[in-house]
Amino acid sequence: MSEIKLTRLSHGGGCGCKIAPALLQQILGEVKIKLPYANLLVGTETSDDAAVYRLNDQQAIIATTDFFMPIVDDPFDFGRIAATNALSDVYAMGGTPIMALAIVGMPINKLPVEAIRAILQGGESVCQAAGIPLAGGHSIDSTEPIYGLVAIGIVHPDRLKKNSEAHAGDVLILGKGLGVGVLAQALKKGALPADGYAQLIASTTQLNTVGSALSGLNGVHALTDVTGFGLLGHLLEMCRGSGLAAELQFEHVPILSEALVLAQQGYGPGAIDQNLASYGHEVDFAAHLESWQRRLLADAQTSGGLLAAVAPDTVDVVLSAFKSAGFAQAAVIGTMKQGVPRVTVS
Repeated sequence: MSEIKLTRLSHGGGCGCKIAPALLQQILGEVKIKLPYANLLVGTETSDDAAVYRLNDQQAIIATTDFFMPIVDDPFDFGRIAATNALSDVYAMGGTPIMALAIVGMPINKLPVEAIRAILQGGESVCQAAGIPLAGGHSIDSTEPIYGLVAIGIVHPDRLKKNSEAHAGDVLILGKGLGVGVLAQALKKGALPADGYAQLIASTTQLNTVGSALSGLNGVHALTDVTGFGLLGHLLEMCRGSGLAAELQFEHVPILSEALVLAQQGYGPGAIDQNLASYGHEVDFAAHLESWQRRLLADAQTSGGLLAAVAPDTVDVVLSAFKSAGFAQAAVIGTMKQGVPRVTVS
């Protein structure tokens, strides 16, 4: 088991495996039509984190799926990260997970049974931590290792948090530090120290349970999680859905301490370049910002933090909720404002 290098069996890892935003838009088509189902509260129209279907006046079902190739070599840790990332989409809608199914694709001729079992056990351990059953799934023999979950959650329709309902004047709060993609690439290149690995695992396996608490706050207008498209990409989705612009202050954006020096040294996944090529024309960077700073804002996060747009008088309550839930780096990073959907970074 200790000799297995999962990251050598795949061409990419974590949420860095996502299809680039621009190419994905071409695949899906330019126009996202609201589907004609009255009880479908969230579909594909605003690139939100999950689909939501109203069952009755008190309950709506949240359904999402997320899977990827290994971001780390340890099978158990890979399973934990993938499961945490998948459940995050439920929390990002303000919901509470109730059940999950496993998505398993493994190169049977390359991985021993013990390694595959450890991946599944890692995912199951996260589901147990979230208080839900891992109730089944589907498996195939694939050329690269793939693991993830179908996650099912529930939310009161009135407490649903979309990524498209930010208000002008809202304050932006980010729950986790950036830099997961930087740490992951350093790991793949053999340049990540033990402290860096520990920080990578701690961040990517921290469940975004605070999303369930934020659902009860009327001042939380919009919510999403930051994953493969980077902070800028997911903030732009919020801007487009809400018909607003956003301003970020780089100095206030939390960054994982072990990733900071590595980012300055040029580490970062190829997904950064794909992201910037896809949406860089929608971002105005201040002239004083260096290349590594711009790249960090587009770094592909795996199991990243929640990004909330909240009323100014709700900021203290929201920050307190994040801190109480163990998100020590949660911070105010910017504001939403009137204007054409784009992001200005100072």
